Amino acid sequence: MTKDILVYKCAIIGVGPNRSRGLAEAYQHIERGSLAAVAARTPQHLSDFADEFDVPARYADYRDMFAREKPDLVHVNTPPSVRLEVMEAAHESGVGALIVEKPLAIDAEDYREIHAFAQSHPLKVSINHQLHFQPRRYELQQRVADGQIGDVRCVDASCGMNLAYQGTHTLQAIGAFLPGQSPTHVFGQVSGAQGLADTRRKHFAPDSAAAVITFDSGVQAVLQSGEMAPEFGRDGIHTHKRVAVYGTRGFVHWTMWSWEIGVDGRIESGVHEYPDEDILGQARMTEAMFDWMEDDNNLHPLCLQQALVEFNTVLGIYVSALERRPVALPCDPADHLIERLRSDLSGENCR
Repeated sequence: MTKDILVYKCAIIGVGPNRSRGLAEAYQHIERGSLAAVAARTPQHLSDFADEFDVPARYADYRDMFAREKPDLVHVNTPPSVRLEVMEAAHESGVGALIVEKPLAIDAEDYREIHAFAQSHPLKVSINHQLHFQPRRYELQQRVADGQIGDVRCVDASCGMNLAYQGTHTLQAIGAFLPGQSPTHVFGQVSGAQGLADTRRKHFAPDSAAAVITFDSGVQAVLQSGEMAPEFGRDGIHTHKRVAVYGTRGFVHWTMWSWEIGVDGRIESGVHEYPDEDILGQARMTEAMFDWMEDDNNLHPLCLQQALVEFNTVLGIYVSALERRPVALPCDPADHLIERLRSDLSGENCR
C-alpha cells in the first residue's frame, strides 16, 4: 500500500506575461502542490493566464482569494512596494506560507518594516531565488560544502542587471557557497541614474554597483552588478549571472549556461540550458517550502531571515557609496537612501 501524498492548495498573486509563467509551469514537476487560484488586477491577464494553466479560481482582489480559497502556499509576484501589505494580509487570513519574488525590498524604510514584521510574526516566508535549486548549481554548492575544492578563500560573482533586478540573485549565490557565514563589512561603489527613474515596477537601483564583502570567516567576495559586469549569457542580459568560488584545492565556476569544477588539477566542465534548469529549480524551491511547512526544523535555505541579511548588505553598499567609506554589517541606515542616490548621481534629472 502506498502512502497518500498530501497535496497543498497553492495560489499566485500577480499573473500575466511575467515571472508568473515560470511559477505555474513548475507545477508540472511538483507532486505535493496544486495551483488552485490566481489573483491579478488586470482582467485580461487574469483570464488569459487562468485559461492557459487551467486554474479554476480567479480573483481581482488577492484578499478575497485569501478569504475564500484559504490557500496553503501563495506565490507573491508583485512590485516590491506591496510586499509588506501582502505579508500582513496573509498572516491575518491564516495563509500557511509565502514565496515572495525578489527583491525583498528597495529602500531602508521598507527593509525595516519587513524586518519588524519578521521579528513578531510566525508566517513562513521565503524569497524566490530559484537559481539556488537549479540542479547543476545545487550540485556544485554541495560539492563545495563537502570540501572538494578545499577551504574557500574567495568568491567572485556578477550579473548584467542592477541590484534590484538581478543583484540580489547574485548576493544569494555568494551566500549559497558560504553557508553559515555572515557578512561583517562591505565597501561599495555605484554609478548611473537610469535605474533610479520612476517606473511601474518600482525596482529602483543605480545602474551599476561593485562591492567587496567581508565575511566573519575572513573570506571576501567581490560583487559586480550592471553594465561593467562580464557577459556570460545569451538570450538577454538577465542571463548573464555567474559565480566563481576559489579554494585551497581548486575552484568552481557556474553560469546560467555552463559549469566547471577543478580539483587538484583535474577539470570537469559542461553546458546546460537555463530554461530547463530553471523550471526544475522552481519546482524544487516550492517543494522545499512544503518541507518547511511540514517540519519547523526543516528551515528553507531562502527564508525571510536570510533574505533580510542579504538585503541589508545592499543597503550597506548604498551607504558605502554615498559616504565613501567601508560599512560594518548589519547596518542601520537613515531613511530615503534611494532619494539620496538620485540626488548624488543625477540631481533632479531622473525625478
